[in-house]
Order: sequence, then C-alpha cells, then structure tokens
Amino acid sequence: MFFKRNRGSAPARRDVAQDWLASLSREKSETFDAIVRLWECSYAMMSVALDDALTLRSRAELVCARQQISIATDLVSRLAGTLIASCQCMADHGRHVPDLPAVEPLNVEFFRGKTAQSAASWNALLHHVLWGDRSRFFHKLRILGHTVEQLCREFHQTSSDISEGSSVQPGASWASLEMIQYDLTTCLREAEVVLKSFIRALPSEQLAGFALEMGKPPAPIKVRTRPRLARASA
Repeated sequence: MFFKRNRGSAPARRDVAQDWLASLSREKSETFDAIVRLWECSYAMMSVALDDALTLRSRAELVCARQQISIATDLVSRLAGTLIASCQCMADHGRHVPDLPAVEPLNVEFFRGKTAQSAASWNALLHHVLWGDRSRFFHKLRILGHTVEQLCREFHQTSSDISEGSSVQPGASWASLEMIQYDLTTCLREAEVVLKSFIRALPSEQLAGFALEMGKPPAPIKVRTRPRLARASA
C-alpha cells in the first residue's frame, strides 16, 4: 500500500490517433485548416498536371505530354518546397514547446519506391532506439523533409530524361513518376497528421507566430540533373 500511485500524479499519455480525432479550439482549427488548404491546393494542381501528361502520352501525343510533364515538375517543386519548409518550421517552433506530441514511425508498407521505403525503414528503426517523444518528433520531421526533397529530385531527373528524350526505358520512366507521386501523397498525409498533433500541443500564445511563419513562401529547391544521355523516344 505504501507504493500505491496517486491517481492524479501522472496524466494519461495521448497517442497519435487520439490527437488526430480530437477537436481543436476555434483559433487552432482555423490555423490548421488554412495550412492544409494551401498544401492540398498545391498537391491538387500537381496531380492534375501529371494526370494530364499521362493521358496525353496514352493518346500518343508525346510532344504535348512532354510539355505537360514540365508543368507538373514545377508544381512538384512547389509542393515539395512547402512541405520541407513546414517540417522545418514545426521543428524550430517545437524547441519551445514543453510537451511535444507522440508520433508514429513511417510505415514501409505505405510507400512504393525504394527511396521512401528506405527512409521509412530507417525512421522505424530509430523510433524504437530513441528515448522520449521529443527525439522521435524531431527525427520524424527530419526524415519527412529529407524524403520529400529526395523524391522531388528524382521526379526532376526522371521528367528531364523524358522531356529531353534521353530515357532508355520511357515506359519505366513514366511509371516511376506515378510511383513518386504516390509516395509524395503519403508524405503529405503524414505531415498533416503531425501538423494537427503539433498545433494541438502548441501553447496558444505561440499560435500566431507559428501561423505567420508557416504562411511565408518557401525557398526554391535547387535541383541538379545528370548530363544528357543518348536520345530515345517517349
């Protein structure tokens, strides 16, 4: 009886599902909705452009398909830049939040490409090695940002090969773009879950500053492509 725990001494630990389903205050809900709306708008434009490019290729309208894929590539860069900047912003503001939310590691089964699967595997491994929610929170944000950046670079390189007619296996290159889009979608959804948990944990007096930072235009992603190879059809 001497070791009986005081019922009020240790609050129950929230999990990710509880944070996602929980309601936010009006101010926090408006901030979350505004940020996600920007992400979704950028994602929708990218998806439409890529779908149009794939449709044009299926009709053998290769010149138009290559032009459309260039538009999709620019929109991928915009989306990637926004997500990377958002992850960094959450990490920066998280250093001043005493009670950071719990996060779940990335799930390898939710990705299709080797780049994202490798990142998810690494995140899952370290998730069980790192101590405490803080370390896991920051590590997941770093992994998410790095994965989005790598996927963006792969999209640029593959679309460049297609546009220049230098792809040795055009069919595989187009399929790769769809795979990258799929993995970017998963990263976007993961970022949305982390964002809501973070906003819920964010002290109210820090909300305005956080919203202001999240609304700033991200820095452009600098992408270097490989030298052009032998020309091939798309």
